[in-house]
Amino acid sequence: MRITQRVKKILSNYESDCPGTKTNLARILMHGRLGGTGKLIILPVDQGFEHGPARSFAKNPAGYDPHYHYQLAIDANLSAYAAPLGPLEAGADTFAGAVPLILKCNSSNSHATEKDQAVYGTVDDALRLGCSAVGFTIYPGADDQFEMMEEFQELAAEAKSAGLAVVLWSYPRGGNLSKDGETAIDVTAYAAHLAALLGAHIIKVKPPTAHIEQEDARKVYEAEGIPIGTLTQRIEHIVQSAFNGRRIVVFSGGAAKDTEGVLNEIREIRDGGGSGSIIGRNSFQRPKAEALELLGTIAQIYQGKA
Repeated sequence: MRITQRVKKILSNYESDCPGTKTNLARILMHGRLGGTGKLIILPVDQGFEHGPARSFAKNPAGYDPHYHYQLAIDANLSAYAAPLGPLEAGADTFAGAVPLILKCNSSNSHATEKDQAVYGTVDDALRLGCSAVGFTIYPGADDQFEMMEEFQELAAEAKSAGLAVVLWSYPRGGNLSKDGETAIDVTAYAAHLAALLGAHIIKVKPPTAHIEQEDARKVYEAEGIPIGTLTQRIEHIVQSAFNGRRIVVFSGGAAKDTEGVLNEIREIRDGGGSGSIIGRNSFQRPKAEALELLGTIAQIYQGKA
């Protein structure tokens, strides 16, 4: 694998990591259509755990089969495929070595009455399945946020010692946060910064709105004239909040939306300096041909061709 200068520069930002971890980061950064550019498109399929099978796959019934998602990530030439333990196990032999894998190690579900996560994946599982990274979700703002952060720290320390990369989904919710506050610019920037502070290599957050949740934060944004009027400006601020661009920050695709809505959002993520997209429902809930076309256009956007 020949590593580009761009990827070498990104790897140099992770100064404490061992060669094994940097190798696995390089595998993700060098794989697929965007390989070597420093940009990523990751397919995450943990929505069945979060929302149940019908809400996740009824729009495109092929998605009930875990092999479908492996093949979609391969055919679209994506950077990596992220999923919980069961789906990765279901295709681990058939697709061994075909696409970098990220084992999602915790999840919540729609029956839960508290903002918390069940931990079900381990570093040993990730190594057994040939994964390049482990993934984990925290809910900054939730009543159990500190327990989740401690669980993540334990997993991350073990993963790094085994030479794996670490991806952190940092999704504010719960506690005193309003619904609008979950994607507010101040709260999302805080979430990205927390993920960097906790030692994540790749940080996943939602595209932020211009809403400001915390009154003390509002005073600073207004006094310092921090530009947040456009999504591009808000993406720039999130990237700045993750160690001034020294950490890889990818943005979720969120709830299903029309094609033009997806593509316009991707352009602003690109223009704001985001490292890429981790896009699930907006891809796998479409018929495969349509999904491949969409993912191909997204790659062209990150390449500056669309």
